[in-house]
Amino acid sequence: MGADHSHGSHGHLPAGSRATVRAILAVIIPLAVVTVAALVWLWPAGPVSTAQQPALQRVNGTITAITLTPCPEEPPIEGEPQAAPPAPDPATCGDARVRLTSGPQAGGDVVSPLPSGPGAQRFAAGDDVVLIHTPDSELEVPPYQISDHDRSSPLLLAGAAFALAVIAFGRWRGVMALVGLGITFVLLLAFVIPAILAGEPPLLVAVVGAAAIMLTVLYLTHGFTVTTSVAIVGTVASLTLTGALAYAAIGVVQLNGITDESSFYLDTSHRINTQGLLLASIIIGSLGVLDDVTVTQAATVAELAHANPGYGFARLYRAAARVGRSHIASVINTIVLAYAGASLPLLLLISVGEQPLGEVLTNPVLAQEIVRSVVGTLGLIAAVPITTALAALTGARRADSDHDHGDPPRRARHRRPPQPLSDPVA
Repeated sequence: MGADHSHGSHGHLPAGSRATVRAILAVIIPLAVVTVAALVWLWPAGPVSTAQQPALQRVNGTITAITLTPCPEEPPIEGEPQAAPPAPDPATCGDARVRLTSGPQAGGDVVSPLPSGPGAQRFAAGDDVVLIHTPDSELEVPPYQISDHDRSSPLLLAGAAFALAVIAFGRWRGVMALVGLGITFVLLLAFVIPAILAGEPPLLVAVVGAAAIMLTVLYLTHGFTVTTSVAIVGTVASLTLTGALAYAAIGVVQLNGITDESSFYLDTSHRINTQGLLLASIIIGSLGVLDDVTVTQAATVAELAHANPGYGFARLYRAAARVGRSHIASVINTIVLAYAGASLPLLLLISVGEQPLGEVLTNPVLAQEIVRSVVGTLGLIAAVPITTALAALTGARRADSDHDHGDPPRRARHRRPPQPLSDPVA
């Protein structure tokens, strides 16, 4: 962390800055030690055992030909002779000849019925598909059945385009951001999910996983600097407050975390504490936005202190807080739009049902998302003053240390009328 910008006379951190670094290390080092110890303690010992499932194999193939047949007529719904179910799409009735590209019979041709029924996908000759193979099945089903389109190649191209864009714009920092993203996926897939399935408390696993992701990704992406360390301390404080608010809100609203088939299955089949799982999801989801806010605030204060060495704590805080308020206003809108976009089918279904607004908002599904959004937003709002105050304290102590060492105060870089970020004249 001593690699941060230094303005001392000989390239060394002045006494005030060294004291700031020591104070930050007093928080960061114990946090890192506890996180590593908790990772080792909670790391799953082996693969998680699951219930026995039929021997199913996923194989890939390419459709070479399709033979359409007339769709069978569906019988009318009992008790409603005039209300027949919707007819299947004629393009989904028939058989497909598939050339296998993986599996024990790779290179051979098989015939599979096309998926039909409401919502069935359309397939055409030349499509890459995924098939489900049931060897030695006693059920009266074809051994190969088309399951879905094979999206491996398009997703690989999209991922490559994303990585190239990040590297082209961010250069070395973009490379580090991609490495951090990979570490995030590894921790989520290799630690958080297996540990929860192994029976560990979801809330504890989420806290440890979030701490590991935060420490690793922020330092990799932004470097071992005082500014990054201040952002981490602000993130820890804000995330702690978010967890406490989430725990209180879930208890007051009386949510148990069971709102769909997935959570119900996890509760009944794997005996996972769904209420703790809800808390864990709030913490992990909040971390993704919190680190953005805290890094922005810490960097803003650092740049203000560098451009205006005469600014003390109060002026740094007020100037950076104005930036933070604008950032929070846009982030809140982002959260609402993201939820509306992800839940658009549910919102349409509720609108069709014409339920009263009170019943809609108290529905467990929407109530859970409202609590998630409100708690996450409160954590974001708290992150701005916490991180700004820590960063302003660091910047002000550096300026004081420079003056104490006899360094002449530097003028602001830009000689122009005061901008909106500068303090108004008293």
